[in-house]
Amino acid sequence: MANKQKILIIGSGGREHAIGWKIKQSPRCGELYFAPGNGGTASIGTNIDIKATDILGLIEFVKKEKIDLTLAIPDDPLALGIVDEFRKENLRIWGPTKNAARLESSKAFAKNFMQKHNLPTAKFEVFKNYEKAREYLKNYTLPVVIKVSGLALGKGVFICKTYEEANIALENILVKKTFGKAGNEVIIEEFLTGPEISTHAFSDGKTYSIFPTSQDHKRIGENDTGPNTGGMGTIAPLLFVTPELLNKIEKSIIAPSFEMMQKEGTPFEGLLYPGLILTEDGPKILEYNVRFGDPETQTYMRLLDTDLLYIIDSCIDGTLDQIKIGWKKLFACTIVIASGGYPENYEKGKIISGIAEAEKLENIIVFHAGTKYDENKNLVTNGGRVLGVSAIGNTLKQVLQNAYKAVEKISFGGMYYRKDIGKKH
Repeated sequence: MANKQKILIIGSGGREHAIGWKIKQSPRCGELYFAPGNGGTASIGTNIDIKATDILGLIEFVKKEKIDLTLAIPDDPLALGIVDEFRKENLRIWGPTKNAARLESSKAFAKNFMQKHNLPTAKFEVFKNYEKAREYLKNYTLPVVIKVSGLALGKGVFICKTYEEANIALENILVKKTFGKAGNEVIIEEFLTGPEISTHAFSDGKTYSIFPTSQDHKRIGENDTGPNTGGMGTIAPLLFVTPELLNKIEKSIIAPSFEMMQKEGTPFEGLLYPGLILTEDGPKILEYNVRFGDPETQTYMRLLDTDLLYIIDSCIDGTLDQIKIGWKKLFACTIVIASGGYPENYEKGKIISGIAEAEKLENIIVFHAGTKYDENKNLVTNGGRVLGVSAIGNTLKQVLQNAYKAVEKISFGGMYYRKDIGKKH
């Protein structure tokens, strides 16, 4: 595959911009397309007005344009089985199959998988019936965690400190159907304490390759307060994750996860991202994601030292064991700039200024998430998380300082960001 490839990246977030930015550096990258893309992806490729979940529309486009490789990045199309549908048409695509993607699309499936294979996780029960779930809660020691089983944009997890809060969460999910079909089942599980970390690993179904560890900051407010978001900022690598601890995570979680999926006849190809919590009893799995994290990806793409296209091709071809993936011996961070009001209600269409000034600073790249160009060719806000300001350097302190300097050069109406990303380290 030495020829230049025409590539389609599915998705519209900061993660997709960062992956496109990295792919673009490959000598094997030819024309680059994004469906649907955003204001930032438009500067490195061509945005196509097709939704990430419009699988038939995407297949039609890929055939018509003779696309060589499609990257299925977001969770929704993966859960819908986009990889299976493309393969039926003999189209080359990267990502896990619908069955393998159940590790994320059904928390009930994932928890049962962990329990069956003795993978470390919180104790749990699965319920479809509101009354039975309520009854079970009566004897539960608080706090308790209640999770929507299906995909809920990172917003389907409730940490309940009182029985009243827990009952309201159950009623909203199972009776009022706030999350639609995603909430047909709920998981009630024990509350674990400890620092949360992100691990990622590429896999071709047989071999895997683990990333350095990173940490996202999920809550909207400083000092980790307020509701959960898709992620407000990331740092990597984590100094408190020692080589011994990483080895333990690999042996007790990463390796057996891939091994058991293969054993069950659903080998996992693509990118697995278990969100972990470091408890007093050792690392445990909070949840599986079957795709790159966001904003972890923006940080990882700055540190990755190997051609991403080469890695993806080897995952599809089953030759991952033949390559060594390198990571820069540096630190990176990403600070997310969001619309005021996110993750609840926020306004769109605010004019953004200062990105070019921010990128003049050393080692700064601004990845676009919720942006687009309006009819007057102004770059405007078009989502909850708008930009990810990413820095790289020799120390964590230095990269955070630089990133925040860059953030201060950017402005739009109602702009919000956390000022304490990475402060605990």
